[in-house]
Amino acid sequence: MDRFDERILQELKMDGRISNVELSERIGLSASATLRRVQELEKRGVIKGYRAMTDNTQLGVGFIAYVSIGLASHRKQSQQEFEEHVRFVEEVVECHNITGANEYLLRVETKDLPSYKKFHADVLGECKHVQSITTMVVMDSPKDER
Repeated sequence: MDRFDERILQELKMDGRISNVELSERIGLSASATLRRVQELEKRGVIKGYRAMTDNTQLGVGFIAYVSIGLASHRKQSQQEFEEHVRFVEEVVECHNITGANEYLLRVETKDLPSYKKFHADVLGECKHVQSITTMVVMDSPKDER
């Protein structure tokens, strides 16, 4: 990684749809050299992919919460089973194994509060490993660069 690679990453983070020509002009390299560098960053796994940033309200998501999960057991099997329990649940858009008082932090997105209540009871409440659930409701996101 040199200063050109760092600039490429910086520019792509701001606009992943930027053309290679525009990117090359912004970082001060030829278009062909810039393209080779981007391809190498992709090949090495530094750039894992590109995605669209969406407006949740346009997609019907009106309720976002971070949910801290404490497990009844700290055994590896319990953690694996919890992870499998939430892996394909549509409402869970992020799942992080964390340190501290609890084992997991989830980002949960639903249509509204009643939908979250159903998720809370039917998904989290039905997982035999869950001992505690703490919900923190997102009221606003003045900065969100995910």
